[in-house]
Amino acid sequence: MADGDGLGEAAVAAASPAPAPGPSLPLGWRERLRAGLAGTWASLWFVVGLGLLYSLRVPLRLCENLAAVTVFLNSLTPKFYVALTGTCSLISGLIFIFEYWYFHKHGMSFIEQVSVNHLRPLMGGTERSISESTSLSSNRESETTRQNLSECKVWRNPLNLFRGAEYRRFTWVTGKEPLTYYDMNLSAQDHQTFFTCDTDILHPSDTVMQKAWRERNPLARIKAAYQALELNNDCATAYILLAEEEATTIVDVERLFKQALKAGEMIYRRSQQCQHQSPQHEAQLRRDTNVLVYTKRRLAMCARKLGRIREAVKIMRDLMKEFPPLTMWNIHENLLESLLELQAYADVQAVLAKYDDISLPKSAAICYTAALLKTRTVSDKFSPETASRRGLSTAEINAVEAIHRAVEFNPHVPKYLLEMKSLILPPEHIQKRGDSEAVAYAFFHLQHWKRIEGALNLLQCTWEGTFRMIPYPLEKGHLFHPYPSCTETADRELLPTFHPVSVYPKKELPFFICFTAGLCSSTAMIALLTHQFPEIMSVFAKALLGLWGLQPEASAAFEEHTGCKVKALCSSSG
Repeated sequence: MADGDGLGEAAVAAASPAPAPGPSLPLGWRERLRAGLAGTWASLWFVVGLGLLYSLRVPLRLCENLAAVTVFLNSLTPKFYVALTGTCSLISGLIFIFEYWYFHKHGMSFIEQVSVNHLRPLMGGTERSISESTSLSSNRESETTRQNLSECKVWRNPLNLFRGAEYRRFTWVTGKEPLTYYDMNLSAQDHQTFFTCDTDILHPSDTVMQKAWRERNPLARIKAAYQALELNNDCATAYILLAEEEATTIVDVERLFKQALKAGEMIYRRSQQCQHQSPQHEAQLRRDTNVLVYTKRRLAMCARKLGRIREAVKIMRDLMKEFPPLTMWNIHENLLESLLELQAYADVQAVLAKYDDISLPKSAAICYTAALLKTRTVSDKFSPETASRRGLSTAEINAVEAIHRAVEFNPHVPKYLLEMKSLILPPEHIQKRGDSEAVAYAFFHLQHWKRIEGALNLLQCTWEGTFRMIPYPLEKGHLFHPYPSCTETADRELLPTFHPVSVYPKKELPFFICFTAGLCSSTAMIALLTHQFPEIMSVFAKALLGLWGLQPEASAAFEEHTGCKVKALCSSSG
């Protein structure tokens, strides 16, 4: 992620939540002296080493040894330089391969880890750094274990569109498929789970619909739905399938869902009366409950799309009161979007207070809506120049912290809200904290951010500074559990091929990996040149010794010899 501007740095410095310090006594002169010496310990060792080397230059006969080294280097043949550079290239190549493997497996450089954990205490570091690194590594292991339990879960998009009226119309206009086979296959599994049960074999229409949900061909599914209606005119699931896939306008969708609601309510009341008779009847009641809730929720979405927003809000509130255990539908996210359209920000805050809880799974809709509400109080008067001069107020700090929290949960959303990346139709399933969730959120909520003056301006000035608050490596996380490593794979399966998937975090290669790669490449190139042009490389090496003061007369010889060799090579090639 790119770094933010100066305001982003100021915002991060002002808004970063520092750990709550405990009561501490003022440091005495001994503690201050020890702390000052610890920071300069490496410099003292370096100065002492230079002093010892200078004082012992005569007993160690450094000048004579240096002259002997010069004579030895002058007597070396080009084959030695070939062997030397070849060996260096091989060793640096092995180090590079090991470093690259270790980085991909553990997320950090091995040389860097050894330097921090073992060499730093010897150079003046304290045992605290070792304990901190140990605790961080243990925390990372426990967080990774917890992350692996739920990171690859794919969620149903609560704001998914209608296939016939919206997705298929996009295909007709653009010739592109907005839904992937993987996404539609997940929906087929959801439909079989929600709309079928073991007692379907007792009813011919339900048996036909059980086969219809398994059909891959949309035309075959629609044909099966009509067959089910011929057998039973009150087959609610058949109306649901036709509303989702055959209807081409939202008005037609609403008409079919009203027919499904009429049939579903009748079947639901009948199942309630027989629910305690057997386990099969209980399973049938669960199925009929799912049908009823799904139908009402989709009717609320139809009312929202047709502009009857208050009606949609009433249906959603009634559903949440009547069926509170069915949180799998995430109806509160539909409610948040509708309340934002009504600009009922007090009601939005009330919904957030209920669902933005630590025990409930977070989502981009919850985190970014909370950030939007706090941004709304300061965005109209916010100015980057003024904030950089006077600092951030308490309300602005709260808004910045909320943006940081939202961006850390899903870092892909800001590029869509700031229109730095083009939007597409949202998929039917999303990966939490992934690009698919960002597309689904921004598709419906971009208008709400634009409606509030200055909200996008504050977001643009602040969001990139979030990544300075996250400890390295970025997978550790700060306010949430570590960022899942499987989001990219899931997003590529959920999003269409014509959409460039946003990837985060992009791991930056450590310095030592780049250094060993450059060392390996340069030594291999020197070995190749030495093997091809041994005499020129020998003179070049002696010239370098002359430039370093070991052989002053070598520079002129290098220029003369190189000029002759270049002329000879040019004449031979000509």
